[in-house]
Amino acid sequence: MPAPKNTFKQALKEGHAQIGCWVGLADAYAAEVMSTCGFDWLVIDGEHAPNDLRSLRDQLQVVSPSDSHPVVRLPIGETWMVKQVLDAGAQTVLIPMIDTAEQAAEMVRACRYPPEGVRGVGSSLARASKFGEIADYLHSANDEICLLVQVESVEAMDNLDDILAVDNVDGVFIGPADLAASMGHLGNANHADVVATIEDAVTRITNAGRAAGILITDLNAAKRYLDLGATFVATGIDVTLLANAGRKLAADSKALIV
Repeated sequence: MPAPKNTFKQALKEGHAQIGCWVGLADAYAAEVMSTCGFDWLVIDGEHAPNDLRSLRDQLQVVSPSDSHPVVRLPIGETWMVKQVLDAGAQTVLIPMIDTAEQAAEMVRACRYPPEGVRGVGSSLARASKFGEIADYLHSANDEICLLVQVESVEAMDNLDDILAVDNVDGVFIGPADLAASMGHLGNANHADVVATIEDAVTRITNAGRAAGILITDLNAAKRYLDLGATFVATGIDVTLLANAGRKLAADSKALIV
């Protein structure tokens, strides 16, 4: 029995657009709710949400059986972190703050078993192999791991072509907020220079035959990036969806008071 098929990775390879949402409430119950909403993929965020390995695992347990593919974003690109979330059952990881081809190549190695990589061989006690039930896991896992690297700085944009040349990087995700800050436009990801840089990056990524991704809550902008060739686009964040809906309801309800 081989490792489970990564349908998200296959969709990216075939160029089928995937619409996603961020999951930052750091709770399995909330993640399960989001998994019923119809998104193609959900990012379980370990960078800015208060998650640890156990809460990431708990959310993988409820999202994985759904039609929404779970993507785990790590706090930073550290090999030991990649090892832990892959063993916990993640098949797709998003690594923030990748600025160089060398960093991207290090993450490729972290995701793959020897001799192609340095992933630790401990699958018999891991969720990833169903605790040893998947007999051929070690020999099939590499093909089903999907690595997404996040480029979100001026340095990353300068090195983008080199990053795109790294084998086994399945997708390149653009982080508009950090990119804007790096370009001197903190808090203004809609600045014309930032938008132009993002559009250029999406074009370069797709022209290199890689999947391009972005988080953008403006649906008009999301459509523009999809038209440019972006393949995996997240259009919302559960935290802001809840906060905005709650604030509106509170304001509308208080307006009833004469």
